[in-house]
Amino acid sequence: MFARLLAEGRGSPGLFEGLIGGAFDLFEANIGPLVWHLPPLGCQKGCASCCTLRVTATAPEIFLLADYVKRIDAAPPGAAIGLRRRIALADRATRGLGETERMALRKPCPFVARGVCIVHPVRPLACRGHAAFDRQACAYAAAGRDVVVPLSEPHMALRGLIQTALQSALRSASLSWCLYELNHGLVLALDRKARDAAWLAGGDSLARAALEFDLTAAVDRFDALLAQ
Repeated sequence: MFARLLAEGRGSPGLFEGLIGGAFDLFEANIGPLVWHLPPLGCQKGCASCCTLRVTATAPEIFLLADYVKRIDAAPPGAAIGLRRRIALADRATRGLGETERMALRKPCPFVARGVCIVHPVRPLACRGHAAFDRQACAYAAAGRDVVVPLSEPHMALRGLIQTALQSALRSASLSWCLYELNHGLVLALDRKARDAAWLAGGDSLARAALEFDLTAAVDRFDALLAQ
């Protein structure tokens, strides 16, 4: 599916929405049958305990979210929130910090307002794949207490499968398939309109926000996936 969308819509203005919308639809359509036998999740509207964690995303997710932020800021209610400024301040406070340092800093996600995610419809796969069963344990962890948070393995596994398929398709299309730190990537994407076009032309216009990871192991996974 991802390969077809990339081949058919490379020059289309709706490419990012189609590509990532497809990824989100895959996740939402498949997660229910995987977790029906498990306890109910503790994740509910108003709980933002995990929203101090580092979020990673692919370039298409970042460009789609950047467009969403622009639309919010263009409307009077959104202009009062000042999402671009919130993103820039969050990036300035957290850039270069590891997970432990970020948790200790307790800097909330710029998209959380009164415990609610402002960009919930287009939240990245990383957010969709992070789900917990114990709301109290999440709150304790966010407060710095040494607790084990029971996470949903099906959520993490499904997120990983979809993300791997997406990255593999991007690689096959000669597009940058890295993962990026979300806040820094958004600052770059919002800073210059041409970054999405430069990425579609085969350049890594978000390179400064790219995370270090084992490229060889990732490529081996992609090749194994394509060989099936």
